Amino acid sequence: MRNQNLIIRTADKQDLPAINRIIESAVMSWQLPERVKRLALPSYRYDEIDLQHFQILLAEEQAHIIGVAAWDSDPQKGPGDCAGVLLHGIYVAPEQQRRGIGKQLLQAVEESIKNSSHKPKAEALLVKAQKDAEDFFRAQGLQRLAVDDPERDYENRYWKPLH
Repeated sequence: MRNQNLIIRTADKQDLPAINRIIESAVMSWQLPERVKRLALPSYRYDEIDLQHFQILLAEEQAHIIGVAAWDSDPQKGPGDCAGVLLHGIYVAPEQQRRGIGKQLLQAVEESIKNSSHKPKAEALLVKAQKDAEDFFRAQGLQRLAVDDPERDYENRYWKPLH
């Protein structure tokens, strides 16, 4: 399902309060204890410095930000020494979920990475998914990575080659 009224655009510093409200509402909807969510929330918020290190896209409908996608633009080593970009997260306002907004944001992220002039060129997308989001990422064609070292590897890692 493609939302024709949705605008995907790059974030700027004026968007930070709205971005952080979307992230907060999304995190607070996760199936985790309330205390865990409150303690984790500060690490999910973005500030002006983050805009220098991450790419952030917004989903906007009728001039309201309803979704956020953020990723690190510097590729890192992935499976088989493939260069991959780490997706920090896709967050959609809880009342807007299940409308295809996350899917459109993910597609926009993939296109942005494919069209990037960054060297070395990223060949894949890596996601460290929150447990509640695993079904979403699998439905979008990401493959779960094996946990080789439980002390080092995040359990819910997913990978998608970008051809």
